[in-house]
Amino acid sequence: MSDFLETIVARTRERIRDLREADPRGVHREHAFLRALKGDRIRVIAEIKSASPSAGPIVDNPDVEAIAREYKSGGASAISIVTEPEFFRGSPQWIARAAQSGLPVLMKDFIIDRRQLTCGVAAGASAILLLASLLDAKQIRECIGVLDDYGVDALVEVHDARELDRAIGGDARIIGVNNRNLRDFKVDLATAETLGARIPDGVIKVAESGIKTKADVDRLRAAGFNAFLVGESLLRQNDRATAVKALIA
Repeated sequence: MSDFLETIVARTRERIRDLREADPRGVHREHAFLRALKGDRIRVIAEIKSASPSAGPIVDNPDVEAIAREYKSGGASAISIVTEPEFFRGSPQWIARAAQSGLPVLMKDFIIDRRQLTCGVAAGASAILLLASLLDAKQIRECIGVLDDYGVDALVEVHDARELDRAIGGDARIIGVNNRNLRDFKVDLATAETLGARIPDGVIKVAESGIKTKADVDRLRAAGFNAFLVGESLLRQNDRATAVKALIA
């Protein structure tokens, strides 16, 4: 685990120490996120976040509803919400606000406890990010089992071959390859090309980080990716709908 991850996990433990487990009784989201990513055409998961450790401030106090509408207008298949409050300045309240767009919403946080899963479901998430850098195969499988009870999906994120083995061993149905090295924050699309070749058939492949242009999308499409999680490069555009359209054109 990198020094950055160690720090943020330590802060997350403090943050959730008194978190109460939610009871999303009756919730079943019919695996809307997974269904939205299926198919051969380009699927964009458009992200909303206020800041990040690598980019610094991006959008101060974002108008979540308006941005989500722009993304949907541009043809995005789903929305990603970064809810971690300290390093990314996000909020779980943004999930329900983004869901007003009608698109499935992915909650991105640093999941280390079951309570975070049920709270995410109760907040309105259709999918929750699981980091294979923080969870072993058994824990990933258990988290997916919890989410399956509510028809909510797991996007299991990997950075290297060891983490990919954990995701595969945890029976992940959606695997995201993050092209950003969390030790030095450098981005290399070759990471997705290399790891994507090892992801089993039938698993949805999502490329994450460093995707800015249609040329980036086309390069990763050639490596077998149809879904792309894009954040900073869309958020910094004046016309976000047009920016999404340009990626999927």
